[in-house]
Amino acid sequence: MARKKAALDFEQSLTDLQNLVERLENGELSLEDSLAAFEQGIRLTRDCQAALAQAEQKVQILLERDGELEEAPFDADQSA
Repeated sequence: MARKKAALDFEQSLTDLQNLVERLENGELSLEDSLAAFEQGIRLTRDCQAALAQAEQKVQILLERDGELEEAPFDADQSA
């Protein structure tokens, strides 16, 4: 269930980021609102990058085992 939650969190963050970009590109936000949206976008970008780095590390672990699936410890805190 943790995998589904992480995937949903990533997807939601990506969707939120896309919506922010659209709002910023419309040019109808005040300077203050634009800055707030930009700050939120930076946070969402960092969240997405962390999720992608974790996924990349998991893939790398699998590839280093010559494609054989073996259970191995994975510490998500180390990848951030």
